[in-house]
Amino acid sequence: MFLSVFDVFKIGIGPSSSHTMGPMSAANRFLDLLLSDEWPRPSHAAVAAIKVSLHGSLAHTGIGHGTGRAVILGLMGERPDLVDPDRMDAIIDEVERTGRITPPGHPSYVFQPKTDLVFDKKVPLPGHANGMSISAFDRDDRLLLKRIYYSIGGGFVVTDTELEAMRATKNKSTGTKIPYPFATAQQMLDMAARSGLTIAQMKRANEECSMSRDELDAGLDRIWSAMGACIDRGLSQEGIMPGGLKVRRRARAIHDKLQEEWRSNKTNPLLANDWLSVYAMAVNEENAAGGRVVTSPTNGAAGVVPATIRYYLHFHEDADQEGIRDYLLTAAAVGGIIKHNASISGAEVGCQGEVGSASAMAAAGLAAVMGGTPEQVENAAEIALEHHLGMTCDPVAGLVQVPCIERNALGAVKAVTAASLALKGDGKHFVPLDACIETMRQTGVDMNDKYKETSTGGLAVNVVEC
Repeated sequence: MFLSVFDVFKIGIGPSSSHTMGPMSAANRFLDLLLSDEWPRPSHAAVAAIKVSLHGSLAHTGIGHGTGRAVILGLMGERPDLVDPDRMDAIIDEVERTGRITPPGHPSYVFQPKTDLVFDKKVPLPGHANGMSISAFDRDDRLLLKRIYYSIGGGFVVTDTELEAMRATKNKSTGTKIPYPFATAQQMLDMAARSGLTIAQMKRANEECSMSRDELDAGLDRIWSAMGACIDRGLSQEGIMPGGLKVRRRARAIHDKLQEEWRSNKTNPLLANDWLSVYAMAVNEENAAGGRVVTSPTNGAAGVVPATIRYYLHFHEDADQEGIRDYLLTAAAVGGIIKHNASISGAEVGCQGEVGSASAMAAAGLAAVMGGTPEQVENAAEIALEHHLGMTCDPVAGLVQVPCIERNALGAVKAVTAASLALKGDGKHFVPLDACIETMRQTGVDMNDKYKETSTGGLAVNVVEC
């Protein structure tokens, strides 16, 4: 099993990796398919129009998560890691005004968002809660091509046939040959014991099978740079976040108060927690506003990892760039194990799979750079994940604002606490990380769909009633 650090951490835009980045990438894939020889083209037929249908969680919370906007941007050839957030509104306005999409390298296609972009809340697709179909028609409205895509969390997108193949080969060795192919936490610990390497060193060796050390380091530095920029932008912004809930940004005001306390040397027993919280909130306020973020492992949980890295830089004198790289490699190793054996999708297992996974990754990364052994790192991840088990995904009005922003702050606090507890021990503990991950998977299977990113249960319902 191999999932690259750059699969776990992907630069994109908010507010959701599964509902924004995924659908945008699916639209990109469909455009690429149209220009390829991978589908049988009827003679004397040309694509004249495109239609999209969103299903399951994408339909239920798509408006609040910006799914429709993402689809339009993707059909215009914009990609999650390259789109300019300041140009998005103008691009969407053009499509709505003209009723056509004009992706680079393609002819113009008819696409009327009001009629050709359907939010189908009645008919879910069978493969995954985040399903969508994209179809191409000729000028006589005859179907030429149709593809079903699933956005499976963290910005990952697969077709229906790819999803079946993934499930069929889940426990088989496929793809890149790597020196440390751990698929479980126990395998990771066994390989660390035999090799004498840290988790970060093993992950680095796996990554360097497909890239040079310099390329890997440059990529890791680019990921942290994007995370850090997101924190800084979030701490500088004020005002009301979009979507209609009229939720006000708070990170800047909290940050200003903390700066005053810092300068005045006032005693604050909650200082570390306060800084952690404001860093995480800054990221998720940016995410809610559609800004540039990094999946960690998802957009809805994007604040936990950056907050704990900034905490590491802020409060630990020996923190350095190499430490940040080791942190990201360790966190990605744990995130890959969780994704492989359970899920990081809120639509599939609830928020335990998003903020819970992020907190486990952050705890592991922090324990590693603070000198933890592989056993202590695994323990830290388990503690953090265990205390998110059962957490539902119930965004009010389908927006990644309430309770998501504060939930990231608490996920970061739990991560630091988990790392600290693990480092106080010798790595031996009662519940293995693998058992905790399997429990999360089973809990997700048993969880009612209304608590899995559909906004039909939990706070999403009761806040309105109150």
